[in-house]
Amino acid sequence: MLNSTHLSLKIFVPHAMSDYPQVPSKKSKLFRPGLLRSSIFHRALMLEFASMGILIFFVLLSILAFTQLVRLLGKSASGAFAVDGVWAILGFGALNYLPTVLSISLFLSVLLTLTRSYRDNEMVVWFCSGIGLTRWIRPVLCYALPVIGLIALLSLVLSPWAVTKVEELKRRLESRDDVSAATPGIFRESKHADRVFFIENVDLGKNRVGNIFVQTLQHEKVGTMVAKEGLQETAANGDRFLVLLNGTRYEGVPGQLDFRIVEFERYAIRIKAVEAKKRPAPLNSLATTYLLSNLTLGNLSELERRLSLPVSALILTLLAIPLSFVNPRAGRSLNLIVAIFIYMIYNNMISVVNSLVGQGKIDPGVGFWGIHGLMLMLLVLLFYRRMTIFSLRRIVKR
Repeated sequence: MLNSTHLSLKIFVPHAMSDYPQVPSKKSKLFRPGLLRSSIFHRALMLEFASMGILIFFVLLSILAFTQLVRLLGKSASGAFAVDGVWAILGFGALNYLPTVLSISLFLSVLLTLTRSYRDNEMVVWFCSGIGLTRWIRPVLCYALPVIGLIALLSLVLSPWAVTKVEELKRRLESRDDVSAATPGIFRESKHADRVFFIENVDLGKNRVGNIFVQTLQHEKVGTMVAKEGLQETAANGDRFLVLLNGTRYEGVPGQLDFRIVEFERYAIRIKAVEAKKRPAPLNSLATTYLLSNLTLGNLSELERRLSLPVSALILTLLAIPLSFVNPRAGRSLNLIVAIFIYMIYNNMISVVNSLVGQGKIDPGVGFWGIHGLMLMLLVLLFYRRMTIFSLRRIVKR
């Protein structure tokens, strides 16, 4: 028993000697507490930013889509365009508003996430772990830069294309004849304001309509026709007619008793062609390449508006870091009110500057870099304010 114990000690002693070469393993080199802490910090922030941003984006997009749908249905009911064009206009219109919705979602997701961290005292834990305020810039940029790239793509390329498609669709709907634009179950006035149509049902397969009501005004006499069914025919010269079958025509002057009633088996009404209104293309529908090749004041104003969307999204996202600070003594919602106020002022200033650039009252370079440079100065000042004990009141007392 003693020999075995002595032997085990001999085997163990060399490993405990001070001059024994200590070679650290690969695992000990890779394990760094600071790196692990930074990785956990980065993953936690990215996940919370993304979840909050997706939620805000879909809420804002739903509100915008609902309000636009109500407006378009109101115009369709008044006869501005057919119902079948509502969904296409709504889709292209949503694509046009996406840059603004993404910018607001990006700003609010960072602001609300960091505000919650302040309220739940998570910020204190991160600050005590050695993660300062500037360390938040990297995860915020990793989250924001892909979205800002998408905003730039939408603003410079896809939004003008969507506006162009909306204008083409509106012109095509305006050029449709009265019968093609008629909606079953709705009274609709013709574009020449001399006829009123009502169609109860439509059979597209057989090119027939049922239970038709048509009222016309000719030579100061009102003619009203009612038919059980009708169809569309095209003559050899290209003229189109609405043919009423098995109906009755009432003709006379309102207020007098000399109405004439005629029953017919076939009555043809000529469908007048409608020419689309010619109007200049709006600036927001012009391609960015065209704006760059034709640098007029109006084109420069529109170009600056498109470039301001991704630039302002980047600045606002970084502004959300110092603006998310919550002062328990000042109330939990004060920082949100200040942040929304700054956002509104920033966007209104961009709109005003773009308008002044279009009128030639401000140099384009001064207008663009002046407004964004001012916001960058505010960004640096707010970071400095949160990272130091700087206080204007203390300096005045000194």
